[in-house]
Amino acid sequence: MILASFIVILIIFLGVGLASARQATGERKDYYIAGQTVSPWLAGLSAVATNNSGYLFIGVIGYGYATGLSAIWLMFGWIVGDFIGSTFIHRKLRTATGVTNEASFASVLSRWHGDDFAIWRRMAAVIMVVLLIVYGAAQITAGAKALEGVFEGFDWRIGAIGSAVIILAYSIAGGIRASIWTDAIQSVCMLGALFTLFFVGVSWAGGFGSMFEQLSTMDNGTYLNLLPESDELLLTGALGIGLFVLGWLFAGFSVVGQPHIMVRFMALDDDRNMQRTRAWYYGFFVVFYILAAGLSLLARVYMPDAANIDVELALPRMAEGLLPDILVGLILAGIFAATMSTADSVVLSCSAAITHDLVPQRLEHPWMLKAATGSVTLLALALALMDSQSVFSLVIIAWSALAAAFAPLLTLYALNRRVSEPTAILLMLLGIGITLVWRFGLGWQGGIYEGFPGILIPIIVGWIMSRPATRTELKQSPVDATTD
Repeated sequence: MILASFIVILIIFLGVGLASARQATGERKDYYIAGQTVSPWLAGLSAVATNNSGYLFIGVIGYGYATGLSAIWLMFGWIVGDFIGSTFIHRKLRTATGVTNEASFASVLSRWHGDDFAIWRRMAAVIMVVLLIVYGAAQITAGAKALEGVFEGFDWRIGAIGSAVIILAYSIAGGIRASIWTDAIQSVCMLGALFTLFFVGVSWAGGFGSMFEQLSTMDNGTYLNLLPESDELLLTGALGIGLFVLGWLFAGFSVVGQPHIMVRFMALDDDRNMQRTRAWYYGFFVVFYILAAGLSLLARVYMPDAANIDVELALPRMAEGLLPDILVGLILAGIFAATMSTADSVVLSCSAAITHDLVPQRLEHPWMLKAATGSVTLLALALALMDSQSVFSLVIIAWSALAAAFAPLLTLYALNRRVSEPTAILLMLLGIGITLVWRFGLGWQGGIYEGFPGILIPIIVGWIMSRPATRTELKQSPVDATTD
């Protein structure tokens, strides 16, 4: 029964994606940004589904299970940081997409002020392809891990291959429109799965009072401490905790550097509808994270011995123990929905980077666009099948490196600063370099998220090396003139 309900829901996803092909025109802008015709509610739900990926269902819930109530600062910082970025960047990016008539994230940035940063664009494409394939592989792995946690003896590689086949089928058929349509229904499935397990779990635990009473004795009475206590904090006391929270705020701000998420806002039908899009996006976002925080605590009540389980399988194992088979299938489908909603977006963003930014001559024919999509999917699957790292770690590495590469330049553009191409290249490489050294050289990522210095330092350097756009330039710039 578990497998049957799971398969039925996956068939629905596939059907919705394939149905979108009826509106496809085959043109590059239609394939990669749906001809900029996406309504606010679809754009918002698609963006939130893409953001809240297997990282939420597997990584964040597992992190909260192991860490305790202090994990709430990760969620708080993520949402607030994301919101700050959206207040001054999203609408300008949507406007720039229309003005430049480009269909890829890197091309829009390279032509923001009417120039063509061709060298920067190709370097950016290489970085996107490498990091996004890692990101996509992590999503495929997350869904497969969930199946392995529920079906005893199940080979997770079969789940990974099945996920890749479904993504490939509807992505090739309908492009970004298929991704957005399936994201919308996947958002509803994800929310239903979280709500179902949360309320059943609270009832099983004897109510909220009983749940917190049991949690209060765990980890020597520190599990419900609101403030993190870790040897990894770079500084002690309020300053160390403040930097820890600020780091996760930058993790949320990092959304503006994620091509696979920002393309949803680029595809919006009208930049004047950005406020409505954000209402859908943050409404679902807040609910998702509240439920994820609650479920991470409930999982610890249900499985108190954290030392003897894989924390990234906490959610599916709790679902299997508390829910009837048909609802376990819903939970599995919710996890798969989360992973696929991100993986298909990643695949299409990689494809756009290859066909529009990396190759010497832009590829326009529909079969070339679809061939690139297929190739990227196979590469992500191959990496997923070789992966041995945790989903949380893989996603954070790719997330922070992408953010450090692109968020500083996009921030400067949104603040009406002008940079030269050498400066743009410097900022991109500086951000990635700082991020990698922070994590792998210094090992400080546990105390402060590596994207914090990776974004902040290039913004400061870029501000010094850039110049403000003059009033005449702002008046002449279609990007700025339409967003006053």
